Amino acid sequence: MSKQELPVVSAGPAGTGTAEPCCPTLLAAPLDEDQAAELAPVFKALGDPVRLRLLSMIASRAGGEVCVCDLTPAFALSQPTISHHLKLLRQAGLIASERRGTWVYYRLLPAATDRLAAVLTRPATDPAPAS
Repeated sequence: MSKQELPVVSAGPAGTGTAEPCCPTLLAAPLDEDQAAELAPVFKALGDPVRLRLLSMIASRAGGEVCVCDLTPAFALSQPTISHHLKLLRQAGLIASERRGTWVYYRLLPAATDRLAAVLTRPATDPAPAS
């Protein structure tokens, strides 16, 4: 069972210990205005192929972090352009950074991607679509 499928157990009605999902899914109920405004910049940040690749490279790195010096050569883009894309991912709350001397190291913020996964996950009670 993946993390996204694990419910948060709350006291429930009258302390019954019933499980309730931690986040409403997009498929369970319409997003309200505040939820949509909060999620839109994150999806916008992921809407660019370079940023999506950067996030994937950071997330899949053994040890959980990667130096910008290891990211830049993977693209036919200038270092300032890569830094701009990384800045947008940081502003969207998907990654964090730490300067160590001359270099900046990036790491994924799992809570952000877990939240996106939870929002996009079909409710467990929803039957799989017929093929």
